[in-house]
Amino acid sequence: MSKATQKTTHTQQQLDHRNNQRNPNYGTTGTNPANAKVNGNRGKQLNPNQK
Repeated sequence: MSKATQKTTHTQQQLDHRNNQRNPNYGTTGTNPANAKVNGNRGKQLNPNQK
């Protein structure tokens, strides 16, 4: 017997959020809040002046 494969379907809103997380929107005014939250405090961690 073979296992039945489960097909996961994502809503358009979930797909939009996933793409927003990956897209920093370079060259535009403003920020992408989803992308900013994903990156978190990465800049602070990479700053050599921080201990």
